[in-house]
Amino acid sequence: MATLLPRSLGLTLTQTLILKNGTKLLVGAANNNLPNKQQVRNLNVHEYVSYTLLRDNGIPVPKFNVAKTKEEVVKFATDLNSKDIVLKAQVLAGGRGKGAFKSGLKGGVKMVDTPQIAGDLASKMLGQLLVTKQTGAAGRICNMVMVTERKFPRREFYIAIMMERSFNGPVIIASSQGGVNIEDVAAENPDAITYEPIDIAKGITDEQIKGVLQKIGLDTPDANAMVKQMYDLFLKKDALLIEINPFAEDALTGKFFCLDAKFRFDDNAEFRQKELFDYRDTTQEDPKEVEAAKNDLNYIALDGTIGCMVNGAGLAMATMDIIKLYGGDPANFLDVGGGATVSAVTEAFKIILSDPKVTAVLVNIFGGIMRCDVIAEGIVTAAKTLNIQVPVIVRLQGTKVNEARKLIAESGLRIVPRDDLDEAARLIVQLAEIVNLAKKAGVEVHISMSKGGGSGGKGTGKSEDPCSKYTRKPCTC
Repeated sequence: MATLLPRSLGLTLTQTLILKNGTKLLVGAANNNLPNKQQVRNLNVHEYVSYTLLRDNGIPVPKFNVAKTKEEVVKFATDLNSKDIVLKAQVLAGGRGKGAFKSGLKGGVKMVDTPQIAGDLASKMLGQLLVTKQTGAAGRICNMVMVTERKFPRREFYIAIMMERSFNGPVIIASSQGGVNIEDVAAENPDAITYEPIDIAKGITDEQIKGVLQKIGLDTPDANAMVKQMYDLFLKKDALLIEINPFAEDALTGKFFCLDAKFRFDDNAEFRQKELFDYRDTTQEDPKEVEAAKNDLNYIALDGTIGCMVNGAGLAMATMDIIKLYGGDPANFLDVGGGATVSAVTEAFKIILSDPKVTAVLVNIFGGIMRCDVIAEGIVTAAKTLNIQVPVIVRLQGTKVNEARKLIAESGLRIVPRDDLDEAARLIVQLAEIVNLAKKAGVEVHISMSKGGGSGGKGTGKSEDPCSKYTRKPCTC
C-alpha cells in the first residue's frame, strides 16, 4: 500500500524550478500546460541507501558505512584511516546541517578528526530527535549515523533526473552552481540552470548528455559516463527522482564524487522492487500513516480537529472542502477505498481517534462499489470497541443504505445520521467547536442521545434536536 507523502519535504530544486519557471521549462516539451502541484506517492530512502545504489551502479561516492551504535561509529571511523571524517545523521529531512537535536547538540552533520570524537558525538545523535526546517517542532528520530570520508570540493555541480508530467517523461536538470543553496539559485537565477527532456521511448542520447554538460562546463568523459549510469539506474529502479547535489571535484585528487544524493521511487513498482522497498524506514513516517497502509487505507494527517472518513479520493477532497466552507478544519484525509472490510473500517476509526486533536468525526460514504451496510457495521463495531467519546455524524448514500441506517438506528450508540452533506458538515463544525471550547475551559463533554436523535434526515419534527445531544441548550442550528 502506498503511503502518501511520507515526510514533510520542502521544495527541492526540481519542484522550485518547475513551479517558478513553468513556461520557460516547457519549451520543447509536448505539453504546454503549467504543472499542477499535487499529491504523489513515493518511497524516500536514507542517504546511505542512495550512496549504496550509486556505488553499486559504478557512480563514484566517498568511502562510507552506516552505524547504529557508538562502538560501530568508532570502528568505521577507524577503518577510514583518515583525519577527515564526516558524521551524518540519517533522518529523512532536509536541512540536517543547520538543525539541532533536542538533546542540545547543534547540527546533524559533523566534521571530526578522530574516531574517539566521532564516537562521542554519535552518542549524542543516536536515539535523539533532530529538528530541522522540514521536520516541524516534533523533529525526527535519528537511529543511524553515516560515517564517511570528507572531501574538499574545488567545483560543485548539480545534476538530477526526474520524472515530470510537464515533459511527459524524464528530464535532466543541471547547474554549475551546485551546493546546499541550490533552491535559492532556482528562485533567484533560473538562467544558471539547464534542462533537457528525454523521450522515454528512445532513451537518453549522447548528444543530449553532451549538450547539457557543455552548458554547465563539465563536458568530460567521466561526467558523460556518470549521467548515462544515472539514467540506467533511474530506469532499473523505477525512480521518480535521482538528485546529486553536489557532484564535486575533489581539490586533493582532481577526481569527481557524488557528495550528497536524494532518491525517490514509485510505490506502484513495489511488487518488482522488493529489495529496494525493504529499505523503507517507518520510524521516519507518521505512525498513523504506517498503520493505515497496513490496512490498505489512504491516510494523511492534517492540522485540524474534525476527523474524516470517506470512500474515494475525490469525495474525500470535497468533504474537506465543505468542512472548510463552514469554518472547520479537517484533521486528516482518510480514504477507505472501494473494497474496505468491516475490520478495515474499524481500524480506520482507531487511526482517526488516535489523533488527540480530533474532537468530532464526519463519515461521508457514497455506496457504489463500497456497500453502506459494511461501513455501518464497521462504525458500530468501532463505537462499541473504542468507547467513542466525541460526536460522530454519519452521512450514507447509495448501495444498501437502508440496511446501513437500520444498523445504526438499532445499535443504540451515539451516532448521528444525516442525509444531507451540507447539514452534516455544518453540524459537525458546530459540534467540534463546542468540544474545543469545553476542552479549553477544562470542562468534560459527555455525549448522550436524545429521543429521536437517531432518525436522520430532514423534517423529522420536534423530536430531532441534534445539538441538544451535546449541550443543555436548545438547538440554534
